[in-house]
Amino acid sequence: MDIKEKLIEKALLVIALSSITILALITFFIFEEGLPLIWKVGPRAFILGNRWVPSQGSFGIFPMIVSSFWVTLGALLLGIPLGLACTIFLCELTPRSVGLFLRPAIHLLAAIPSVIYGFWGLVVFVPLVRNYLGGPGLSILSGSVILGFMILPTIISISEDSIKALPRTYKEGALALGATHWQTIWRVMIPAARSGIVASIILGMGRALGETMAMIMILGNAVQMPSSFLDSARTLTTNIGIEMGYASGDHRQALFATGIVLFVIIMILNSAAIVLSRRRAGG
Repeated sequence: MDIKEKLIEKALLVIALSSITILALITFFIFEEGLPLIWKVGPRAFILGNRWVPSQGSFGIFPMIVSSFWVTLGALLLGIPLGLACTIFLCELTPRSVGLFLRPAIHLLAAIPSVIYGFWGLVVFVPLVRNYLGGPGLSILSGSVILGFMILPTIISISEDSIKALPRTYKEGALALGATHWQTIWRVMIPAARSGIVASIILGMGRALGETMAMIMILGNAVQMPSSFLDSARTLTTNIGIEMGYASGDHRQALFATGIVLFVIIMILNSAAIVLSRRRAGG
């Protein structure tokens, strides 16, 4: 019996480490393919360059970095308030019968392919932006709105689990001290569930930064420095998705180098959010 338990323990350890191994292999492959181009062009010229013309040997990705941040910021500005509002409604305000209907509907949003979101945005939202706000319609605003809806299931489901995991004494104690229902939610429950809410935002931010297909369809894919939310743009992920099929030589290596920059940006943002969350929790 002891031998079987040890074998099962070792097998589970191998399975657990397999995901880390796969991530390490992917990271190694991306860096191996992309770093030579970065050193050839120069890190400063590659990251801060404004011209992306691979046929002429120009590999500047700064407009795409800025566009990625604009689209992600717009998605978070929509997704965080709406996601938290839906979470509070599901946890504290909705009747049980309504919750039984809404929760599966929200989870279903996560199962919808991104190309469907992109097609809906292209047919419905892009013409609205073009007709009522101006510009080409294929813009950062359109992409931000679609991404905002795409990250909602992640923010809502994880935040809801975090709030539901709180001890009932938190709510009962606040109500016993004379706090209103809303004061209890806003002043007690949400701060107590902060770590889970921040985790949901981090995952939503990663989803927004990494989305490709829907953004290819909606952003307009113009390699330019955006000056407003109504401008067309191209993000780091859409650049890789559009050009990887026909790239070769330095062009192909430049796309892997773009992946390195995206990888580093996501790691920095995630680390900063985790550190910020821990500091606030400690304070």
